Amino acid sequence: MLAPGLPVKVDNFVKENAQASNHDTRKLVMSSNLMPRRINESRLEKKQLEGPGRKLEYVRTLLIDNYDSYTYNIYQELSVINGLPPVVVRNDELSWKDVCHYLYEENAFDNIVISPGPGSPTCPADIGICLQVLLDCWNVPILGVCLGHQALGYVHGAKVVHASEPVHGRLSEIQHNGCVLFNDIPSGHNSGFKVVRYHSLVIDAESLPDELIPIAWTSSVNALSFIETKESDVASKSADASFSMKQKNCTYSPSSHSGKVQSERVLMGIMHSSRPHYGVQFHPESVATCHGRQIFKNFRKITEDYWLRSRASFINSQNFPFTARMQMPHVGQLLTDVPKHRQLLNNADGDLYKDADNVSCSGMVDMVNLLHPSITVKDLRLTWKKLKHLAGQVGGARNIFCELYGQDKAENTFWLDSSSIEKRRARFSFMGGKGGALWKQVTFKLSDKSDTTLKGRGLLCVQDAQGSIKRSFLEEGFLDFLKKELLSFYYDEKEYEELPFDFHGGYIGYLGYNLKVECGVDSNRHRSQTPDACFFFADNLVVVDHRNDDVYILSVDEVCRPLTPWLDDTEQKLLNLKAFATGEGKKPTVKGLRSSSGQGTFLGDKSREAYIEDVDKCLEYIKDGESYELCLTTQMRKRIGDIDSLGLYLHLREKNPAPYAAWLNFSDEDLSICCSSPERFLQLDRNGVLEAKPIKGTVARGATPEEDEQRKLQLQYSEKDQAENLMIVDLLRNDLGRVCEPGSVHVPRLMDVESYATVHTMVSTIRGQKRSDMTAIDCVRAAFPGGSMTGAPKLRSMELLDSIESSSRG
Repeated sequence: MLAPGLPVKVDNFVKENAQASNHDTRKLVMSSNLMPRRINESRLEKKQLEGPGRKLEYVRTLLIDNYDSYTYNIYQELSVINGLPPVVVRNDELSWKDVCHYLYEENAFDNIVISPGPGSPTCPADIGICLQVLLDCWNVPILGVCLGHQALGYVHGAKVVHASEPVHGRLSEIQHNGCVLFNDIPSGHNSGFKVVRYHSLVIDAESLPDELIPIAWTSSVNALSFIETKESDVASKSADASFSMKQKNCTYSPSSHSGKVQSERVLMGIMHSSRPHYGVQFHPESVATCHGRQIFKNFRKITEDYWLRSRASFINSQNFPFTARMQMPHVGQLLTDVPKHRQLLNNADGDLYKDADNVSCSGMVDMVNLLHPSITVKDLRLTWKKLKHLAGQVGGARNIFCELYGQDKAENTFWLDSSSIEKRRARFSFMGGKGGALWKQVTFKLSDKSDTTLKGRGLLCVQDAQGSIKRSFLEEGFLDFLKKELLSFYYDEKEYEELPFDFHGGYIGYLGYNLKVECGVDSNRHRSQTPDACFFFADNLVVVDHRNDDVYILSVDEVCRPLTPWLDDTEQKLLNLKAFATGEGKKPTVKGLRSSSGQGTFLGDKSREAYIEDVDKCLEYIKDGESYELCLTTQMRKRIGDIDSLGLYLHLREKNPAPYAAWLNFSDEDLSICCSSPERFLQLDRNGVLEAKPIKGTVARGATPEEDEQRKLQLQYSEKDQAENLMIVDLLRNDLGRVCEPGSVHVPRLMDVESYATVHTMVSTIRGQKRSDMTAIDCVRAAFPGGSMTGAPKLRSMELLDSIESSSRG
């Protein structure tokens, strides 16, 4: 929940009635004497060590996260370049005493990277420990990105001001002075050095103190869209040299940024004249930034050269390796090229290093025993049958569902429905209902006061196939419950290795938006009227393979139980349906839809004027740097009386077929979900490949082929939609980067336009290889809620949206 705060000064402007989130109030508050000033050199010094220097075999980075949604993109880059994953800590997670201990007593880090983030470096709650790090860690190489760059300028006396306009998800060509941070990177107009920008604030170049040297500017006034950069001219070999810089030692000439032309350009990089401190306003980690990886490589080289010059034998003092990550308690990704006798943890005792005795020689962690030693493993058996080419013979998935599950208002049934299979976007449909001995329904409702003291806690209700109900209070939240459940199941992979799909039974349902409190958000301002999570455990299901026209029937049971006749009974029903099928068969009526169609109209939760006011609030937040993108919503309602819910869904799938449509009917909750979506949140396959397919950018289909093609091109070249899509792609790369192997996250398809029955959409695909110590629930927790419905940075954006929207999203 957001609460009014005191005005926050951002140099030449003031944020009136600034909103501070609950986590802000717990952050380290900087004293006023840490604001910009000329300072004496820090008394802190690294211990002088004797002995010959040698090149770093790997570089150990402390990555300070300013609650951003792009930090783990930097993490992924540094993991590859440094040869070792960095340690990620939030900007309020360590005290200054802790930082000093790890840097100067343990010699635990070789350099520091300060991430982007929402807000301003002038606000202590936004920047946390970073200002003191920049002030007093004068003898440690530091790279600041975006907010970290602004903090470097601000802490030495430069002004941070509003940019002439917010620039988010747009690109600029960059001109630099050739200093070591930009080694092997071209410069200037048409050079090919184009970077992605996400910022509303900038350092005022005219206010730079003598000790800060400008090293990069935009080479033109106007920002570019992604498509514009793709279609630009071939880069020229000779860069535009408008800086009076000496490349060897980066000596700065004051005349180099004087005059009207330079004043129109935006400062994009600075360095300290005597410290190994650098800052870049743009985002080198973005998928659309050119030469971004080279910048991180150059920073590694800066770090290596600095320690070889300054601490000749510093490496010889490293008698321990970094083999894990602070942000993942109790588990570590072990690297094969580094000794494994110790790992870095952020455990309950606050110890940084811990022996990794519970790790196997293969580097795998025993997830069940390590995370949940009390879990009892259930040995399950999977049996199945394949009915070749049956789907078409019985009239398709619709007829199969209506025959097997359409009676009694289709109570307690589900249907994950690939009603659109064009261009092979989807292949399988899954359906089932109340059935076997393992079937159950689990319903979860968050506590009435889901705040920082009851975060994620709530009431769990479990109903089994016989109707018996058990209630319990979950102290650790629903996702942790689900994780334990999934870890408790085991069956032989030989039983499913011949199946062409990866879901073989288990939990099917939904997660409500308010479960964001289990994914990093401190509280929910609004309470949902429906359960916050509702799932069936499906032990019997039918699968339709739309590509090969096959039907599979599957049954899951405990090994100790005798086989049930469900497979044989279901097979017989399908064969009987084949015998009587005629075309599409008899379609259920949609009485409720027809009877209610003329009764009243949809009513919005807010008036048009109120909604526009909310949009203006969002724009102000973006202008002040509080968010890059806010996905504002409102709700519209219509009373429909008694309705045939299944009939409504069948009508919906006919009018708007989609690859990821769904029907979920939780009868006991009087809740039916009718979903027709072209967007897939996450998919995890049996090989551990994790994929997200966010959609950002939608336009209605045209009435004629000519108009339709025009609208498709309009979407493809829309600068607004490109910028929004790019922001969400970088956000999803970050979310996948939290749980995927370093270097594995990639974007095989960026900003493709896909056409569906009623709309064209702009779709991107992000993939990564899940780490072996991560579970499917860890993947969901890292990415939930989907960034395309929140904005970025995700945590701050959700807090702001909660303060603006008037009701729960469900």
